Amino acid sequence: MTISQLSRRDFLKLTASGVLGLVLSELGLDFASAAPPASQGLSLFSGVQVYDAPFLTANKVDLLRKDEVIDLISDSQGDQFDNKFNTTWYQIDRGFVPSGVILPVETKYQKPVYEIPVEGKLAEVSVPYSLTYRAPYTFAKNAHRIYYETTHWINKVIVTREEKTVWYEFYDKILKETFYAPAYNMRIIPDDELTQLSPEVPNEDKLLHVDLATQMVTAFEGQNMVLSVRCSSGDRGTDTPKGEWFTYHKGPSIHMTNFGDAVANIYSLPGVPWCSFFTGSGHAFHGTYWHNDYGRPRSNGCVNLPSSVSKWVYRWTSPVVPVGVDYLQLPGQGTRVIVE
Repeated sequence: MTISQLSRRDFLKLTASGVLGLVLSELGLDFASAAPPASQGLSLFSGVQVYDAPFLTANKVDLLRKDEVIDLISDSQGDQFDNKFNTTWYQIDRGFVPSGVILPVETKYQKPVYEIPVEGKLAEVSVPYSLTYRAPYTFAKNAHRIYYETTHWINKVIVTREEKTVWYEFYDKILKETFYAPAYNMRIIPDDELTQLSPEVPNEDKLLHVDLATQMVTAFEGQNMVLSVRCSSGDRGTDTPKGEWFTYHKGPSIHMTNFGDAVANIYSLPGVPWCSFFTGSGHAFHGTYWHNDYGRPRSNGCVNLPSSVSKWVYRWTSPVVPVGVDYLQLPGQGTRVIVE
């Protein structure tokens, strides 16, 4: 048997009885794949340790800088790095690094788009990271960095004739500032990537299930399982709330922050992609670019997923956010979510 052969009824019974983890172990699924493989990786912290073998007891041979881009040669399984579900390590030219602190990325430069509709256009960063600027000039003052697969609403295209450069302008509602990024670092998302997945399936037959014990997100269409992946739910003190919910408000690009309501552990995360909110307090399924460590709780209450998976969830669930709309809220509607 494979996990996809479990019916919705059987899966929920296993979860309720607390033995889902045991069944996954018997099926050889008691680990978490890191985010989808890529040709490059981005070091998420300063001082990421490089080892000469994929084990914590191996020799330490080097350190990576924050935002250092490295080529990923292959991945392999090693010992546990404080996450029993994730034993994946990446091999690089200098040795091995644990996958949880390396974001898989690509470098895909883009041709600029010169016409943007009045309502704006959604774009995603297509390189490991891009600098942003406070004016559309190469020597303008730098602002913050925006990271791979983060999403941003482009308001305007600016061609600087003196430098012969093309810039995308976008406005951050939280920071209340306008920023500029080189057009070649961002991919304009076509409209057909914003349509709903499985539109022929009635919304009442769709279910998103979050099992906190195994850190699994599973999607069903009727009795058929159509998605099963590891996640990172809320850490202790910021637990993901249990219960039955609905994805009644959504946005493809959200600046997430706890400014104003916290005295410690302040975070500011611009461009969080593909947010499907299921509570009025801001709990959501969303893409994650600040870790690659799925399989253990480490969020502030949301359900962290790789960006490509959160995009699938965003497109599969209801309501459908129309093209050109940056946020939609329809209380009483949405796809059912069970967290237990």
